[in-house]
Amino acid sequence: METIAYIPSPSHGVIHLGPIPLRGYAFCIIIGVFVAVWLGNKRWVARGGKVGTVADIAVWAVPFGLVGGRLYHVITDYELYFSEGRDWVDAFKVWQGGLGIWGAIALGAVGAWIGCRRRGIPLPAWADALAPGIAFAQAIGRWGNWFNQELYGRETHLPWALHITSSTDGRVPGYYQPTFLYESLWCVGVGFLVIWADRRFKLGHGRAFALYVAAYCVGRGWIEYMRVDDAHHILGLRLNDWTAMIVFILAVTYFVISAKKRPGREEVVEPETDADAPAGETDGDSEPVEKEEPESDAPEAKEDADATEEAEEVDLKKDEAESAKKS
Repeated sequence: METIAYIPSPSHGVIHLGPIPLRGYAFCIIIGVFVAVWLGNKRWVARGGKVGTVADIAVWAVPFGLVGGRLYHVITDYELYFSEGRDWVDAFKVWQGGLGIWGAIALGAVGAWIGCRRRGIPLPAWADALAPGIAFAQAIGRWGNWFNQELYGRETHLPWALHITSSTDGRVPGYYQPTFLYESLWCVGVGFLVIWADRRFKLGHGRAFALYVAAYCVGRGWIEYMRVDDAHHILGLRLNDWTAMIVFILAVTYFVISAKKRPGREEVVEPETDADAPAGETDGDSEPVEKEEPESDAPEAKEDADATEEAEEVDLKKDEAESAKKS
């Protein structure tokens, strides 16, 4: 059966600007990070935080996340780099694709915890602010797989089939399910779901982030089942399906327990420092110091002036009396 309509794959995933390679995969990751930080900053400020805090913590979270995502991919697909005929140096070539979201979130959370600890703010509150932005970042990042012609599903003749043209690394040219597109659209839906639920139910203490994780896992489960790339299987299911189920259970458990123990939302997400306090205010229980005005000497001066006037009047009367006697 001939496919009438399809999604074309780019002929090249990299454009060279002189000696500088501009890779589509890297651009998608970078744009996704910027979107996540931008939206996270708006949500953080809306909850009472300071401008720039999200970006400051992202400086820790993003590098940790990239390392964690790459480590998860290399560990779970080690045969791509350490089996016979493979070059282990390729494990460091992140631009060729291969970032596991599970490792990225896990190790990225460690980096975020370090950043939050340095700023003295609660990690769950920061994660809540960033949650929908992460979902949108994933949606953008999945288009990097399109540039690399990877992560597609079974063969299909649907009008939105993905046309794979590359034959490298075991690929077979043909028309396949665009699982990268399915996951991208799912992540957009997850992002809007978290925004709506957060506004409707005032989610706090990490529950907005837990909702994002749980919703993403649901979509990842059925999308992963459609993929045909090589993967480790356990009891007939792909490793990432098992990971999605386990993480889903953990996210839902956290959501329920957190709602019972700490209902509502944090009143203060970022404490005010001495440098941020307005002039004249003090922290702690100390009372503002009032300036003591010097006591006025006006009453004493007035008394001295009155005494001088009286003395002058007495002298004047004596002079008049003496003048009268002489005359």
